[in-house]
This record gives sequence, C-alpha cells and structure tokens, in this order.
Amino acid sequence: MPTDRTDETTTASATHSTEDRSEDRQAQLRRAALRYHEEPKPGKLEIRATKPLANGRDLSLAYSPGVAEACLEIKADPATASRYTSRGNLVAVVSNGSAVLGLGNIGAIASKPVMEGKAVLFKKFANIDCFDIEVNEADPYKLADIVCALEPTFGAINLEDIKAPECFIVEQLCRERMNIPVFHDDQHGTAIVVGAAATNALRVAGKNFADIKVVSTGGGAAGIACLNMLLKLGVKRENVWLCDIEGLVHSERTDLNPQKADYAQVSDLRTVGDVIAGADLFLGLSGPGVLKPEMVAKMAPQPIIFALANPTPEITPEEVKKVSPDAIMATGRSDYPNQVNNVLCFPFIFRGALDVGATEINDEMKIACIEGIAALARATTSAEAAAAYQGEQLTFGAEYLIPKPFDPRLMGVVATAVAKAAMASGVATRPLDDIAGYKAKLDGSVFKSALLMKPVFAAANQAERRIVFAEGEDERVLRAASAMIEETTDKPILIGRPEVIAVRAERSGLQIRPGVDFEIVNPESDARYRQYWSEYHKIMARRGVTPDLAKAILRTNTTAIAAIMVHLGHADSMICGTFGQYLWHLNYISQVLGAPQGTQGLHPIGALSLMILEDGPLFIADTHVHPEPTAQQIAESCIAAARHVRRFGLEPQVAICSHSQFGNLDCASGRVTRAAMEILDSAPRNFAYEGEMHIDSALSVDTRERIFPDSRLAGPANVLVFANSDAASGVRNILKTKGMGLEVGPILMGMGNRAHIVTPSITSRGLLNMSAIAGTPVAHYG
Repeated sequence: MPTDRTDETTTASATHSTEDRSEDRQAQLRRAALRYHEEPKPGKLEIRATKPLANGRDLSLAYSPGVAEACLEIKADPATASRYTSRGNLVAVVSNGSAVLGLGNIGAIASKPVMEGKAVLFKKFANIDCFDIEVNEADPYKLADIVCALEPTFGAINLEDIKAPECFIVEQLCRERMNIPVFHDDQHGTAIVVGAAATNALRVAGKNFADIKVVSTGGGAAGIACLNMLLKLGVKRENVWLCDIEGLVHSERTDLNPQKADYAQVSDLRTVGDVIAGADLFLGLSGPGVLKPEMVAKMAPQPIIFALANPTPEITPEEVKKVSPDAIMATGRSDYPNQVNNVLCFPFIFRGALDVGATEINDEMKIACIEGIAALARATTSAEAAAAYQGEQLTFGAEYLIPKPFDPRLMGVVATAVAKAAMASGVATRPLDDIAGYKAKLDGSVFKSALLMKPVFAAANQAERRIVFAEGEDERVLRAASAMIEETTDKPILIGRPEVIAVRAERSGLQIRPGVDFEIVNPESDARYRQYWSEYHKIMARRGVTPDLAKAILRTNTTAIAAIMVHLGHADSMICGTFGQYLWHLNYISQVLGAPQGTQGLHPIGALSLMILEDGPLFIADTHVHPEPTAQQIAESCIAAARHVRRFGLEPQVAICSHSQFGNLDCASGRVTRAAMEILDSAPRNFAYEGEMHIDSALSVDTRERIFPDSRLAGPANVLVFANSDAASGVRNILKTKGMGLEVGPILMGMGNRAHIVTPSITSRGLLNMSAIAGTPVAHYG
C-alpha cells in the first residue's frame, strides 16, 4: 500500500538521519579529543620548579655545591628523602599497555595518553605529583624487576592496565620486594569502589553480605579483586558463582588459573542463565549484553545489578527497569546514576598512604577506604558536588549509592580514614600526632578558605548567635544553614515559605527540616507581622512611609524583615544579597539599623572582600558602598579594614591606591587619597598604612623601595583601599572570574556585625563563611 511504503520510507529516512547524527557526534568528539591532547602544547603534563632559581645564590643552593648537603643527609638516613626531595609526594603510574581501558593490548607507547591522564587525576584530586612510565616488557618477572628498581625515586607505585594473570604476578613480586606501597588500581581500586557501592546497595535493599548470593561475570584482574573484597566484607565463598567466557568456573575445568580456581563451584550448572536464579547481586566486569532481561527476572526481589563493562554495560538500566522496577543499578558510565569510578578511591588512598609513610596498602586500609566512601554518600550532599552536578538528584538511595568524583569532602574523609588504618595496622613509618589537624589540613587544601577562616570559626564558636538569612528559600542558603548546624554553635533563621523550604531541602538531600532544626519566618503568615510592620512604620514615618506601605514592604521585602528582626533583637545578625543589587539591600539595612543622618552611631563604612590567592590573602575595599568616597570615608575604610584583617589572625599592611603615586600627579584620586593620609596621620594608629600608590608598588617590595625607599609598609600590602568603587570592584572581579582568587565576603564594615550583604555569585561555602563572620561578637575583633 502507498501508506505503508511512505511509512517505510519515512522510517528509513529517520533511521539514516539518526545514524548520521550519531556519526557526526562521534567525529566531533574525536576531533575535540585530539585537539585537547595536542593544543596548546602536546600532552597533559609538565614539570615546574617549586623553588626560586632567579640568581647565582639560588643556583648554588639548588645544585652545586648546596645540593650536596641534602645528599649527605639522605645518605646518613634514607628516610629523610621525604624531607629534602619530592619523593614523599611522588607516584609512578607504570604500565606495559597490555590491557588498556576497552582497547586491549595496544602496547606501551599507545597507552601513554591514558597514563598521563591518570597522572593528571592524581594531581587534580589529591595534589600528588606523578610520572607516567610506559615500559616495553611483557614478561611479568622482568617487568617486576624494572618496577622494583624504581623504588629510590618514588614514594608509591600505581600499576595500571596490565593484563591478567600477569598483573597478579607483577604486583605480588613488587609487594614482596619493595618497601613502598604498590597498588594495581584496576584490581583494588575497582574492588574498593564496588565494595562501597555494594555496602550501600545492601543497606537500601535491607540485606546483609553474609546472606546474599553473588553471580559474577568476568574473571580478569578487576573481577577477581572485587570478589576477594566481597569475601572480606562478609560474603560467603560458597555463595559466589563466577562465570567467564567459557561459562561457570567449576571444579571439573582444567583451564583455570589459581585466582579463578579459588572460586570453582562443584556443580552441574554451566551458564550464567543456569546460576542466576535467586541471585541478590550480579557483578559484571565482562562485556556488553551478557546479562539478559529474562535472567534479571529470575533474580531475588530488589536485585542489585552492577553492570560495569565499558563503554557498553552487560545490560542497560532501561532494560533492567522493564523487568525489575525495584532493581538497584550501577554501571561504569557517567551518564547513568551510580558510576563506579576508580577516581573515588585511588587519589585518596595514595594521599593517606604517602602522608604517613606507609610501606604498603593493606586490607585494613582498603576497608577503611570503603567505609569512608560509603559513609560520605549517606551524609548530606556537599554544596560543591551539587553545583558540579546540577540537575542530578544527590540524595542517598537507590540512585545515589556512592559520592560523585568532584565531591570535595572525599580528600579529607577518605585519606584520613586510610592514614588512621595504616597507623593502626602498623605499616606507617611516619605516624601522625594530630589526626584531626591532618583532616583539617586536607580540607583546607580543597576548601581554600578553610584554614584562613579557622580563627573566625573558633571565635564564632565561643558564642551562640542567631543569624537570619533573608533569602531562606535559596538552595545555597539551605546548604549553608545545614552546615552551620553541623559545624558551628550559631542558630540559623530562614525567611521563606515553609512548604517551599521543605521541598527544596528534601530535593537537595538535606536532613534539616523547617521548624525542627531551625526557626522559620513565613512572610505570608508570621504571627509577628503586625509588630514588624508597626516597628518599620515607626522608624520610617517621617520619611514618607505610610502604614499601608509599611505593611506591603514587611509582607514582601525579606531584607526589610531581616533588618527589623535584628533591630528588635529577634536575631543577632542578618545576611542577604543572594539575588538583587547590593545598594538596594543596603538601603533597607541603613534605614532600619543605621544611625539617623547627622547623628553618631552605626553607618555603612565600606565593603571589604577577602581574596584568597595562591600566594596568600589579599583584602580589597571599598567594593560596593561608596562609588566616589570622600577622604574621611577612605580613612574610615582603612581603619575598619585593619580591624577586620586581625580577625583572620593577620597583621594589616594597608595600601591606599590611586592613579597618582606619592604625589606625582595632580588628579582627583591622588588628591582624595592624600587627604585620607592626612586624616590617618592626625591620630596614632595601630596598623601600618601607606599611600597614595599604584597597585604594583603596593604588592612589590622591590618596586616600592625603588620609587619610595622610606615607605611605612613592611613587605607586600595585604589590604588595598581604593579611591573609587570601580577600581576596587574591578580588581576583585578580575581575580575572582579569572580563577586567581576565591572570595570571602563582601564584609559590610561599620554596622557592628549586625548585617552583611553578599553578592549573587556567592556559593554555599561562601555563605557558611559569612555566617561565621556574622556569628562572631563584635568584642572579639574590637
């Protein structure tokens, strides 16, 4: 029929169109991948010096004759190599290219992009330096000899992409002969992440390791290691049914290597389909299509299916859901929930091992790693992970069994657990005295503000202050409030609709609940509404605000509500500004909390932003409050900024910046900054300050001494106060948007720590930092 032919033609055309689009995407991906590896310079790694080498003295220390001193120290005590060289933070990724990803035996040189990539992951996720070493050697005994000879150079060895069973031999020989950790990530990294995912999957399903039946396909290095780990976690050997390309691994087979033979069953069954009935866990490390939907239907209720073959799994989640909707699923792919990814493990297990000088990575350390990863998934999801995986549900359950790779808490939690296990099991040669301090240091390396904020949090924890968030429905605010409850003694108060807050908290995977864990102010129905609008009207009655307007503002304007709460003593400090313009928020804060014009009291002095840079902190003011400040306002900013800098345990070095430098130009910014200097000079000050000057003179001691040798500053300035907000906010935004600096703030100076206005780009971590600043009583910083 014509209709049928038309349908066939249309269908064929659509099929070809889909295939063409798929081929185009593959071609685009190939071009992009090759360009990524080639430009702007070939490869993904480079070596950089960590010490200055700018003059002859540097050269004499770095090389001859000074280098001899370090050599002699190490000769006398080899353990000091970790003090005087990079060995204690240096890992080798070693491969012969015999089992690369899904590519097979492609050879050593073709494996180099993969090994470079592994080195990049070490650096990115755990700040571990790494050399990739590709070796043309197929003989496992000779390869082991080569690896063992590398021990003087490296603090640990990561064996990678070596085919089974040779990988077992190489690792065993290296572990026996070397006194540093040797870890075959394809085996143990996969096993650890599978162990963590299985731990949580069983928790969701209400099952125990000791009771489950496991069917596994794939008898390679990863598959055997995963089964070995499941046994350590409590699975009974008689409940494990291993299948390979020949079918069931059973006692009558004569083609088994020792690793597979450990799992041989005495049975007449021969195929995956024969043994799958009643299985609680399917573990696939084999190939596409191995597990059929009809096999899934035979499994136990709420089956756990780990189909980890890449890029095509043993069965897709879509196929599983059709026959078993309650199944718990994991794959090796990032486009499905529960990606079993070794990057959750290897950077952090090496981090912990290196930091305590472990001589090996033992079972206790691996299990500690499993427990840390599993526990992290069950905890409240981090704001940073949520931001990196926008649109995904990151709430513990069947579709969130293990953390995401970019969860920044992995470093502190997992590496600390591994270090503790290494010390407890006796393999640590440099045990840590302060494990809590070690975790704080690791967290500080990930959360760049953590160490700098430590004295602020310590001061905040000496009091219990009530912090009201004007935009309480914002997910960032919810996460900050959750972290406040966990990490501080302060009490969050959120302004917003309870039902909206509850839904968003649950959607974000947060355990906090409105009215239970924190106070909530509902603008639509709060019992204090009459009190709030009446108080606002009393303040504003002679400034044109009628009762009706006061009612409207206090029903809809959450910044005004927060300010009135602080004014009435219902909260100690407020934070607003996650959306909207800074000066709009400042208007209501000034109305309610500021002193009347022409009188003494609280008034906005300026906005101070702390920028955390690679070489240290830099404070910038005034970024928002006074577009063209007077000399008096600049002087006040300097005084207030110095006071705030001391909150962070730092000694202020204030530079007043302008277009003019030490009087060389008669310009507006020069005149106002010179006048500000005169005001500062009119009374004794307890901080160092200098101006007017350019930014380079403020930050470079050499430049400043060459131009103005009698400067009052000692060293580089750590506070820059500008003659207008355009310059201040411009510097702040360049540092922030170019990734050169992480911002804490802006801190609103002059309001007695009763109010702070953030900017819309702030993160949940930034809000937590601001809550600590707001949570510090004024008495703590003068």
